[in-house]
Amino acid sequence: MAVTDSVAGGLRAAELGATHLLIRWPSASIREQCEVLGALVRSTSVPVLARGRADLALATGAAGVNLPEDDVGAAAARKLLGPDRLVGLSVHSVERAIEAAAGPVDFVVLGPIFATPTHPGSLGLGLDALAEAARRTEVPILAIGGIDMQRAVACLDAGAGGYAAIRMFR
Repeated sequence: MAVTDSVAGGLRAAELGATHLLIRWPSASIREQCEVLGALVRSTSVPVLARGRADLALATGAAGVNLPEDDVGAAAARKLLGPDRLVGLSVHSVERAIEAAAGPVDFVVLGPIFATPTHPGSLGLGLDALAEAARRTEVPILAIGGIDMQRAVACLDAGAGGYAAIRMFR
């Protein structure tokens, strides 16, 4: 899954092989987020996800939503989106990944796995934590944080169901 904040970035990520696009643009207005989501939904066959806005996913025809850990609950998002759209939850610990996976989610994003500029000061949870979360849950755990091609392979080898990245898809 590529994490991007623009139509151009999403299209570029799709060209590079991203299987899902997560639009994360926290400084944008609701209107700007809606425009980017809608444009990507119309421009690519790759499923597009809204960050933390199930209402925008519905309004734009997006494939679903990925919720930040402290956002609206997954149950509320699932109720709004129904059974056919994706609901994911981003978390920052193995314990929270296990809790999240017990809810009505299709995937859990766990990270940061490695040190990354988007989480300054964090050394990352590491591959052992990722492996533990993957082993103890039924839904796919996606690794995020400091992911490049070599680390993506290591995450998959540790049991991740996939990975999400920003810089890798630029």
